[in-house]
Amino acid sequence: MNPSLELKQQTQEFLRDTVPGEQDLDAKVRHLIEAEYMRQLGHYRRVDLTLTHKYGMTFNDFLEQSIPRQKEYSWEVEQDAMDWETAMGGMATVERKLRALRETTRE
Repeated sequence: MNPSLELKQQTQEFLRDTVPGEQDLDAKVRHLIEAEYMRQLGHYRRVDLTLTHKYGMTFNDFLEQSIPRQKEYSWEVEQDAMDWETAMGGMATVERKLRALRETTRE
């Protein structure tokens, strides 16, 4: 095994405890990566849902209706706009990474 790819014994034990089963090391690491992507996606979806409810519209509608301008660029609305934009971009990025991970896992 390549020395740069070796895991310390304790790390292997943590991995074995976290992802039980007879999968190889690569499959276990991919499982953890997928779980982290799902966690991130959940966070971004919660932000989107919260702001959708708060403003009663989708992010695209929020932009099209120039809500920040209507609200005179208040700190709260500007912060929400930045959080929402981050969430929308984050969802797209994480979904793309998740698809790529799942495609390479099937190979």
